[in-house]
Amino acid sequence: MYTMTRIIAAFDSFKGSLTSREAGEAFRRGFMAERPDAEVEVLAIADGGEGMAEAISDGVGGVMVSKQVSDPLGRRVEAHYALINDGDTAVIAMSSASGLTLLSPDERNPLIASTYGTGELIVDALERGCSKIIMGLGGSATNDCGVGMLRALGYRFYDSTGEELTETISILERVESISTAQRNPLLMGVRFTAAVDVDNPLYGPMGAAHIFAPQKGASPEVVERLDRALRHYAEVVDKESAEVAGAGAAGGMGYALHTMLGARMCPGIEIVLTLLDFERRAEGAALVVTGEGSIDAQTLHGKAPAGVLRAAQRLSIPVVALGGRVEGIEELLAGGFREVHAITPFGQLTEVAMQRATAIENMERTARAIAHVLMDGVPTTASEMDRSLIKLGM
Repeated sequence: MYTMTRIIAAFDSFKGSLTSREAGEAFRRGFMAERPDAEVEVLAIADGGEGMAEAISDGVGGVMVSKQVSDPLGRRVEAHYALINDGDTAVIAMSSASGLTLLSPDERNPLIASTYGTGELIVDALERGCSKIIMGLGGSATNDCGVGMLRALGYRFYDSTGEELTETISILERVESISTAQRNPLLMGVRFTAAVDVDNPLYGPMGAAHIFAPQKGASPEVVERLDRALRHYAEVVDKESAEVAGAGAAGGMGYALHTMLGARMCPGIEIVLTLLDFERRAEGAALVVTGEGSIDAQTLHGKAPAGVLRAAQRLSIPVVALGGRVEGIEELLAGGFREVHAITPFGQLTEVAMQRATAIENMERTARAIAHVLMDGVPTTASEMDRSLIKLGM
C-alpha cells in the first residue's frame, strides 16, 4: 500500500512548445503513471511575459477578455488580458498586443515598432471600470520607451518647433515637450504595477537597446542610434529614473510606467505567486517541480523558476528544475535547486524537441523517471523526498 505523496508542479511556459498549464499537466500524467497514489497539483506560472494573464486568471478564477488592437506595426490583431478580483483588476501581458511573436523575423524593426496596442488594452480595461492594472513586461517587439502606449492614453509629444511627433524614433530623438492635456481622464486614481523579470536601466551598456534590441531586429548601428535616442528622451522626461531597476524592461516600457503612470516595479514571479497564494497551497508538499523552456545561470536572476525556488525554500521543500535546454548546472545547484535536468534526450534536434507532441512526450518520460526513483522508500515528506532525490540520475 503506497502512502500519498503530494507534489506541486509549477512551470513557466516552454516558449514555442508548451504553455505553462500544458507543461504541468504533462508532468502530472507522467508522474502519476508511475505513482497513481500521488497527488500532483498543477499551478501555471509566469514571470511577466507571455502567459502571465492566463496563468493568473487560471489560478484565481478570473475571466479572459479579448480586444482588437494594433500590433507593433499598426495592423489589427486580437489581443487578450485577464480580469480578476470581480473585475477590479486587469492583468495585461504587453506581449499580447506588442509581442515579438506577432512579427515575422524580416518584419522586426525597433525603430518603428510601437506599443500603441498595449495602450489600447489599458483603455479597454479602464472603460470596464478597472482601478488596478498589473502590466507584465516581457517578450516585446518594441524599443519605444512606451511612447506608443502613452499616445494611446492621450499623451502628446512635440519637437522644438511645436510639431507633433507620432513615429517611434522621431519621438525618442526629437521630443522637447510632452502634453497631458488630452490624457485619458479614466487614468485618475488608477494604480499600476509593472511586473518585470529584469533589472536593466533604460540606457547604457546594460540598457534596453544594447541588451534587448538586437533580438528585435536591430543592427549594431541601430542599437547605438536607439541608445542615443533613449538618452535624449530621458533628458526631457526624468534622467534619474533611467537608472531605476527595470526601467529598461520591454524596450523601456518599465521607464514609461514608472515615470508617467506612477507604477510600482515588482518582480513578475513574485506578483504571480502572491496572487496564486503559492506558499499556502504548497505547504506540506514533499516536492516542488518547476522549470521553463531554457534554463541556465541567468534563471537565478528574476526568472519564474527562481521565484518558485525561493518560495519553496521558505517552506523547506526541495525543488527540482526541468528545462528543454539546460546549461550551467553547477551554478543552478549552487543556487539552491536540488536537481536540474533537461527533458530533451541527448542528440534530439532542437526543432524536433520543440514540437508540441515531442515536448509533451519528453516531459512525461522525465516525470516517469523521477517518480520511478522516488518509489523506493515511498517518501511522503519534504525531508524524505530530499534524501531520495540524491539517487536521481537521468
